[in-house]
Amino acid sequence: MRADTADYRQLFLNAVPMMDTRAPVEFACGAFPNVLNLPLMTDSERQKVGTCYKQHGQQAAIELGHRLVSGKTKEQRIQAWADFARAHPEGYLYCFRGGLRSQFVQQWLKTEAGIDYPRVIGGYKAMRNFLLDTTRQATEQCGFLLVGGLTGTGKTEVITALGNSLDLEGHANHRGSSFGKRATPQPAQIDFENRLAVDILRKRAAGIGQFVLEDESRLVGSCSLPLELHQGMQQYPLVWLEDSFEGRVERILRDYVINLCAEFVAVEGPEAGFAAFAARLTQSLANIVKRLGGERYQRLAAIMAQALAEQGEGRGVELHREWIVGLLREYYDPMYAYQRESKAGRIVFAGDQAAVLAYLRERAAAAAGG
Repeated sequence: MRADTADYRQLFLNAVPMMDTRAPVEFACGAFPNVLNLPLMTDSERQKVGTCYKQHGQQAAIELGHRLVSGKTKEQRIQAWADFARAHPEGYLYCFRGGLRSQFVQQWLKTEAGIDYPRVIGGYKAMRNFLLDTTRQATEQCGFLLVGGLTGTGKTEVITALGNSLDLEGHANHRGSSFGKRATPQPAQIDFENRLAVDILRKRAAGIGQFVLEDESRLVGSCSLPLELHQGMQQYPLVWLEDSFEGRVERILRDYVINLCAEFVAVEGPEAGFAAFAARLTQSLANIVKRLGGERYQRLAAIMAQALAEQGEGRGVELHREWIVGLLREYYDPMYAYQRESKAGRIVFAGDQAAVLAYLRERAAAAAGG
C-alpha cells in the first residue's frame, strides 16, 4: 500500500488526482483545481451528525453517522470511491482535517472493496494553509512587474503571451472592468486564491522568480486579490501599454461584443444566449450610471439598445462602435489618464504591444540569468 502523504508541494506540482470527501456545502465554499467531490455524508447528514456531536459527544455522533450511511446508501458511496480509486491509482483522498471522515472512507474502501487507498495527512485545511503560504512567500521573495494602460490596449493579450505572467483575470474568470463578467460564473473566493497559488507554485518550480501582472484594483469582479499581493501592487514597477484609439475600439468591440456574445451562445444556445448577452451588456452599462451621470447614461444606453437590436436582427455590430467611442472618451480615458499621472513615477517603460512584450521578455531573461 502507498503511504499517506503530507507532501502538499508534490500533490499540487504534479496535479495528483484527489478525492474530496467533505460535504458538498464545504466543497462549494472552496476547493482545489481538478479535485472530485465524493462526500462521505450529504449536507443534511453532516448537519445531523454535527448537532449530535455537540449535544451527546463523539461516540454518539459516530454511531449516528453509521446509521445514516448504511445499507444501499453506503454501498453506492463505496462504489463511487472505488471507481475513483481504480481510475486514479496514483491519487489520494482527504477530508477537512485528515480526521475521522477520511479515515472511515479509507477503512471502508479496504474492508468493503479490497482497495488500499492513501489519504492526505492534515486534509483540506493543511493543503489550504500550504497554498496561502505559497502566495505569501512569493510576494516576499520574488520580483513583480505590472502592465497598465488605457482600456482596450490589450493588456490581457500581453499577459497571456508571457511565460512568467500570472493571469489574475483568467483565474477569476472576469475581465476586470464594469463590463468584465463572462458567460460562465466566477469561482468562489477560495477557489480563486487556490488557483493562483498553484500557478505560482508551478512557475516557481520551473525557475521563474519574476512575475508580470496586469495592474488591477483590489477586486476582479467578485474575487478579491490576496492582501499581500494587492499591497505590493501599489509599489511594483509599471510598464505602460499603448495603442491607437481606433485599435482600442476594435479590440473592445471584439472582446466585449463579438466574443462575449459567442460565449453566451455557446453556453445557452442562439436565442437564449443572445438574449442573455444583451441583458448582460445592458446591465453592465447600468451598473455605472451614477459615475456616468443621468444624461450621458441615457444617451449611451439608447445607442447600445439600438446596436443590440441591429445585431439581433443579423445586421452586424457596426453601431456598437458608437457607444464604445463615447464610453472611452467621456468616461474611461479621463479616469485612466488620472491614474497614469498618479503612477507616473513607477513607469519604467511605455510602448506598443510588440515593444512592451520585447521589454518584458528581456527583463525575464535578465532575471533568469540568461
